[in-house]
Amino acid sequence: MTEKPVTESQFIQPETLSLKAAAPTQGLLESWVLSGLQPGPEQAWDQLKEFLDLNARDREAMLATVEALFRRGYELVVANYDYLQQHHGTAVILGWEKGVDPAHLEERRRFFTVWLARTLGMDLGHDFARYLFRAGQIHAGHGPRHIHVPEVYVTGAVSLVNATFARFLAEEMPGSEIIPAALAGWNKVLSLHLHMMLLGYHAALELERGDFSVPVHFFGRLRTLARSRQLNLKLPAGSSAAAALRKLFNYFPGLRPEVFDVAWVADERLDHRGAPWLEVQRGYRVRPGWRVLLNGRDLNYEGGPEATLHPGDTLEVFPPGR
Repeated sequence: MTEKPVTESQFIQPETLSLKAAAPTQGLLESWVLSGLQPGPEQAWDQLKEFLDLNARDREAMLATVEALFRRGYELVVANYDYLQQHHGTAVILGWEKGVDPAHLEERRRFFTVWLARTLGMDLGHDFARYLFRAGQIHAGHGPRHIHVPEVYVTGAVSLVNATFARFLAEEMPGSEIIPAALAGWNKVLSLHLHMMLLGYHAALELERGDFSVPVHFFGRLRTLARSRQLNLKLPAGSSAAAALRKLFNYFPGLRPEVFDVAWVADERLDHRGAPWLEVQRGYRVRPGWRVLLNGRDLNYEGGPEATLHPGDTLEVFPPGR
C-alpha cells in the first residue's frame, strides 16, 4: 500500500456538537442550523474506503478469487448457522438452545445469502452502505424479531467470514500467488462492512440510553421513509430538543436530505500556539416549510432547539403543506 499523508479530515469523527444561528429566513425553523450529527452511511463509507486505500490492485486480486469463493458460497451459508446453533452463547441469543426454528433459520440464511452475493459481486456502492447500516440496527434488536446480538458476536462473525475466505482459497487455489493480495483486499472490504454495521448498531443503542422517553411522531412522506408513524427515544435528564433531533437523525440518516439542506458553519479556534484559525464544519439547515412541534406548538415559540425536554413531552415533525 502506497503511503499517503493522513489528515484529520480522513478520520470518521462526529461533527462538532453545536447549534449555530443562521441568517433569518422565512419559515418556522429555517433560522437554525443543526450540527453534531454523525456522518451518514454514504459519507462514512467513502471516508473509510479512501483511508483503507481500497485500490484497483486490490479489486483485481479479489476478482481473481470470486469464482472460487462462489463455488463454496452455499457451504459458507449453511456452516455459518450450524456454528451459531452449536455455540451456546449465540444459540441462546437466537432462541435456538432447544432446537432451530425453521422459519427463523430460513430468514437468517436468506439475509446472509443476499449479503454474500453483494459482497462477492464487488458491490461498493452507497446503497450497500445503507443496507449494512440497517443490518447493524437489526442486530441491535431493531428488527422484526427484536433480537439483540451483542457487539462481540457481530465483530466475531465478520472475523470468522474472513478466516473462512482464507481457508476456502487455500483449498480451491492451492499455491496461487494471488491469494495473499486477494485476502488483503477482502480484509479491507470486510472491515468496511463491519464499520458500517457498527454505525447503525450504535445509533440504535443510543436511542435506548437515557432517563425518560420522548415520542417523535412523523407525518406525510416521513412515515414511509421512517417505516413508522412514531419513534420513541430516550434522553438523559436535562436534554435539549437539539439532542433529541441528533439522536433521531443519526438513527434515520436517510431523512436528512428531506428535512435539511447542508449548511457549512465556520468556527474560529486557537491552535496549540494560540494563533486563530478557521474550521468549517458541516451543518444542517431546516428546509423551507418543515416544522418541528413541541407539545403541539412550534419549537421556535417554546425556546427553540435548545429548549429543555421533560418527561411527558412530545415532538412532531411535519413536511411542507401539513
